[in-house]
Amino acid sequence: MFEKTTLLKYLVALALAGFALPASAFELSFRWGATPACDNGRPTVVDSPEFALANVPPGTRVIAFEMIDLNAPGFRHGGGTVPYAGEDLVPAGAFRYLGPCPPAGPHRYTWTAKARDRGTTFGRTLGEASATRSFPE
Repeated sequence: MFEKTTLLKYLVALALAGFALPASAFELSFRWGATPACDNGRPTVVDSPEFALANVPPGTRVIAFEMIDLNAPGFRHGGGTVPYAGEDLVPAGAFRYLGPCPPAGPHRYTWTAKARDRGTTFGRTLGEASATRSFPE
C-alpha cells in the first residue's frame, strides 16, 4: 500500500506528464413534442423539437443542428443554428426545418448537434452529439 507522500508524488508526476481524466462526452436528446403528424411523404416546414444538451464543450458559442431520415438518407431535412450561452435546453421552435413525414409507416430520424466556437460554417467544431427516434413513435 502507498504511503501518503508516495501517492502524492505519483499524482504530481501524472499531472506533470499531462495525464488528465477524460472529459464527459457531449450528449443530445430530443422530444418530438408538438411536431405535426404527417404520413404523405411531402414534408412541410415546421418548428424544431425541444433538445436537451449535456456536457457541451467549453468555448461553444453556437450549436448547429441537422436532421436526417435513416430510411431515406438522401433527403435533406435541414436544421438550424442557435446561439449558445450555457443553457441545457434548446426550446421547441428555436428554428424551422422540413419536418418528418414518412410515406409508409414510421421512419427513424437522427438529429446531430455540432458545438462550434463561432457562428459561421467556418467555426471550429468542438464536439458532436446525436440522438435517434422514430416518427411517429
